[in-house]
Amino acid sequence: MSFFNRIKESLKKTRDNIASNVEAVLKSFGKIDDELFEELEEALIAADIGAAASAKIIDDAKKRVAEEKITEPGDIKKLVTNKITAMLAENASEFTLATPAAILVIGVNGVGKTTTIGKLADYYAQSGKKVLLAAADTFRAAAIDQLETWGQRAGVGLIKHQENSDPGAVVFDAVAAAKARGTDILICDTAGRLHNKKNLMEELRKIYRIIEREYPEASREVFLVLDATTGQNALQQAKLFGEIAGVTGIILTKLDGTAKGGIIVAISDELKIPVRFIGVGERIDDLQPFDPADFSSALFE
Repeated sequence: MSFFNRIKESLKKTRDNIASNVEAVLKSFGKIDDELFEELEEALIAADIGAAASAKIIDDAKKRVAEEKITEPGDIKKLVTNKITAMLAENASEFTLATPAAILVIGVNGVGKTTTIGKLADYYAQSGKKVLLAAADTFRAAAIDQLETWGQRAGVGLIKHQENSDPGAVVFDAVAAAKARGTDILICDTAGRLHNKKNLMEELRKIYRIIEREYPEASREVFLVLDATTGQNALQQAKLFGEIAGVTGIILTKLDGTAKGGIIVAISDELKIPVRFIGVGERIDDLQPFDPADFSSALFE
């Protein structure tokens, strides 16, 4: 099955959620009026598209209805889908990772961060890049072992220290190893603690400073992993991490198990941070670059 078909299949719950909400509203009205637009906006918010993004979609639909003299409620669905497609495309430039590269992967515990790093390593290794992992989440029990298992599955090396050791020291050693081995991409796991924002921010800054100082030739990316099943909570996490970590891209996981995939529209629109990869399953190759046109087609086809 092609990845597009896997996306389409995995978005079924989200597609049903958005499409059924929108269609239910449009079918219940015989004419286009303010009440229809109000209910349509509520339906989009209920589908996890977010209040700000939903308001934009409705404002655009009102404008188009007036300009094109549309009178049938059913014709509004196409306006809504076109606007969502445009909004997703707006913040999604084509992404090419300049090598050598150092990628910091951040996110709260439970979003599938370590698994995502394994899949990301496999994606780049399969495209011919030499990849090295750094186990800098030294605080979570089994995080190092889990990353080692994923590294073995992806056929890439791992730099690790003992549990509870200094994450900065792990990254320092990993940078030295990456340079010595002629590595294309160094991917660093980080702790997913959010209970103390100040400590987390200081730890990430320390890691970032080490990479800047020891690996100035490397391009730097900070990828935030979000769990699509958490809906609006994912948006709040993105806002918080955006404030403390200079996020350059988002990886949205678990799209296959949720009706809340509409959150991708809210994240893209409100935060202006590009979605770089999406995860649509358990397999090692179920993480792929995000293509807004493919995603919209799969969502609304």
